[in-house]
Amino acid sequence: MYRPRYAETLQNCALPRTLQSTHALMEALVATRGFSGSGRRVTEQPGRLPPGQYLTTDFPVLSAGPTPHVAREGWHFTLQTGSQLIKTWSWADFVRLPITTLTPDIHCVTKWSKFDTTWEGVSIDDLLADAGLEPPTAFTLAHSSEGYTTNVPVKDLTGGRGMIAITYDGKPITPDHGGPARLLVPHLYFWKSAKWVTSLEFTEHDQAGFWEERGYHMYGDPWKEQRYSGD
Repeated sequence: MYRPRYAETLQNCALPRTLQSTHALMEALVATRGFSGSGRRVTEQPGRLPPGQYLTTDFPVLSAGPTPHVAREGWHFTLQTGSQLIKTWSWADFVRLPITTLTPDIHCVTKWSKFDTTWEGVSIDDLLADAGLEPPTAFTLAHSSEGYTTNVPVKDLTGGRGMIAITYDGKPITPDHGGPARLLVPHLYFWKSAKWVTSLEFTEHDQAGFWEERGYHMYGDPWKEQRYSGD
């Protein structure tokens, strides 16, 4: 049975529910050594910040243990349906695909938000086109090199809504932020944007991933504050 290391259990700024039992404790965690930067707050812009969030100019990282370092030359990305592989790209193949730039706001379940983040990568639409594939199901499960998984509906990945990002702010994504490649689904809470992503599996049903199995919301809309199951 796969048992994530401590660093993995903090993937994508998600925290165990027992650590989020009070707002005060969450605020304390924002200032811990698990984050890079000061976590400073800036002036909010009305109508742009989801409820319960605060705005930061930093890019916090929740990873208190070892961070995976995946070499680009050894990285591959795969589309699959269940255990059936549809297409696999090496890094060299991947970077030859059309590159898209997105500048979205991102929102973490631990309540920080960051505006105008700039990412480059390959859209899920372009990956599907290169594979000659129409989505075979309505749901996906993203897989990471360290065994992390998270579920995302196909409709939230297509139509320009999702990508496999390979740069942040004009530079290769660093390992602590999920490099060499991470899923980017910025309109959902950021734990859905899986770090160190290696495959996207089409599933017949909306299959819970790592955090969803542990009580996090199956969808994770920040505008509806869908942090936990039942929200």
